[in-house]
Amino acid sequence: MTAHFNHTIIASVDAAEMAAFYRDLLEADDAPAWGPFVNLQIAGGVLLQFAAPPMEFPPQHYAYLLDDAHFDRAYAKITDHGWDHWADPQRSRAGEINHEHGGRGVYLLDPSGHYLELITRPYL
Repeated sequence: MTAHFNHTIIASVDAAEMAAFYRDLLEADDAPAWGPFVNLQIAGGVLLQFAAPPMEFPPQHYAYLLDDAHFDRAYAKITDHGWDHWADPQRSRAGEINHEHGGRGVYLLDPSGHYLELITRPYL
């Protein structure tokens, strides 16, 4: 396989607020901004671009693979901030994490209402 994921645009109600949220939770690096984009870079050279779209947008799902230590730090931030979170995508197990696929996972909403999933083991 030669294809590698390079970047995505994440629709944002407030691009700066979204970038700050993701920078803190994912421990991402700032990247140069241009045009309507506030940019961050995560592992593998993947660029996250935050921008306000010209129309309403449906919530999307973004999943991030974290190592165990990073998951612990991220989960501590989630609980310290009192952010709603769930062990499942149906949001029926509030305030919990899951232990699926041999690791841990948690779901929460970002400031623009997108579904964010943090996991410690890939599904495959």
